[in-house]
Amino acid sequence: MMMSSDVVKKEALITVRDLVVDFRIGRRSTIQAVSGISFHIGVGETLGLVGESGCGKSTIARCIVALQRPTAGQVMFDGQDIWQFSHRQLRTIRPQLQMIFQDAVASLNPGRRVGRTIEEPLRVFGRVDRGERTRRAHAMMAAVGLNPERMADRYPFEFSGGQCQRVSLARALILEPSLLICDEPVSSLDVSVQAQILNLLREMKQRFGLTMLFISHDLAVVKNISDRVAVMYLGKLCEIASAENLYRSPRHPYTALLLASNPEPKPAAQGYPSEYINNVMPSPADPPRGCRFHTRCPNVQNICSKVEPKLTALYNEGQVACHFPLERPNPTSVP
Repeated sequence: MMMSSDVVKKEALITVRDLVVDFRIGRRSTIQAVSGISFHIGVGETLGLVGESGCGKSTIARCIVALQRPTAGQVMFDGQDIWQFSHRQLRTIRPQLQMIFQDAVASLNPGRRVGRTIEEPLRVFGRVDRGERTRRAHAMMAAVGLNPERMADRYPFEFSGGQCQRVSLARALILEPSLLICDEPVSSLDVSVQAQILNLLREMKQRFGLTMLFISHDLAVVKNISDRVAVMYLGKLCEIASAENLYRSPRHPYTALLLASNPEPKPAAQGYPSEYINNVMPSPADPPRGCRFHTRCPNVQNICSKVEPKLTALYNEGQVACHFPLERPNPTSVP
């Protein structure tokens, strides 16, 4: 059942409105990494954000946690625009917005023992004395599956990639945030370790009542953890739908392309044979007019190169930005 707009607005923890982020290239040129994107993340929800490298996923994440100032648009946290806050006001909400990164090893201070790394946010925000910081850090290490008695005094180089990601997660959760952003947290890990970290994230979400934004280029990974999925292409949103609907019947050709490229023996979603796909991605510095995907779309028609499609609701199945959205297959034909 689709919620009304009033309910969505009331229950949204994060609302992004018309977000634009430009980066200067040289003296005269700019590249628009994010082009007028809008979405919300409901309280307690996990939103998956997927797309090819360079489409703007991480830039959005950095705007939400106030690490990257947008060129235009709003990032609303609990109904307030964080980019209208003073430095003092922003400091008060930063503990509520935490992030873990793709390269967990690089995100840790190589010269600091991991126990001190995990308790550092408590010191920075002056929450408790040193003894209490250490106690909480050890408790958080145990919560993420690390033995504090054996590991608190070790350095990051003594840990595997999966263990470093657990340290990063413990450091993010030590401040008891409302929102956790996971920026490609398992892409550099072995498949078996990926499963462990995903299971841990699900467990931590339930235990700490988290709202999550999970960023990845791997639709198979996102499927296992997300309630809804948003698909990006060249700084634009193509499709937003529940994970179940999106994987069963994608409505945007780009989503279908991503699903068809998933190395599963028999993917359920409709896709396209590779010989019909143009694999050359346009330059983000000079995106195509109209629909940005039209240069690679097998269903392209004349209007696609002239008029940009708007993100439009499709009944109760989500939203899609396409002039000719794919037909939903007959339910009896889906395995």
